[in-house]
Amino acid sequence: MTDQPTNKQESTPGKGGNPGKPGIAQRRKSRTLALQALYQWQLSGANVSQIEAEFAADNDMGKVDVSYFRELLKGVPSNLSDLNRQIEPLLDRASADVDPIEMTLLRMGTYEMMHRVDVPYRVVINEAVELAKKFGGTDGHKYINSVLDKLAPRLRPEETRGTRGRS
Repeated sequence: MTDQPTNKQESTPGKGGNPGKPGIAQRRKSRTLALQALYQWQLSGANVSQIEAEFAADNDMGKVDVSYFRELLKGVPSNLSDLNRQIEPLLDRASADVDPIEMTLLRMGTYEMMHRVDVPYRVVINEAVELAKKFGGTDGHKYINSVLDKLAPRLRPEETRGTRGRS
C-alpha cells in the first residue's frame, strides 16, 4: 500500500469536491504520523507537545491534515482511560501483553469511533487494518480488525444497525 493518492482530487484540498476539505491521502498520512508519534509517546513517556514539535520539524506537514494529526496525538492520551475501558473487555489478553503498535492502533481507532462520527466506522477499521499491515506484526491486522469490529456496534449502534448479522 502506498500513501500516494489515486487521483488529483484526493490530494488537493479545495479543487473540485468540497473546498478546504482534506483529501484522503492527507488524512491517511495524518494517521500514519499519529501512529508513529503515539508509539513514541507510549514507549518514551515524552511530552505530547514535544513530540508534536519534533514531528512538525522532521516531516513535510504540507502533505498532512495537520488538525487531524493533532487531534489524534492529543486526543488519545487525554482520553486514555476511557479508550482502555472500551478496548480491554474485547482483548484476549492483558492490555500490557498487546503489541505496542497494535495497542496504539486500537486506541486510535476507538478514539475515532468515539469522537469522529463524521468518519464512517468502516473507514476507521479499514485505516487501522492497513496501518497494522504496514507497521504491525504478521497477523496484527487480523487482531485489529477483530477488536474494532466488535467495538463498532457498541460505539456506533445506529450506524452499524442493519449492516451486520448481529447487534
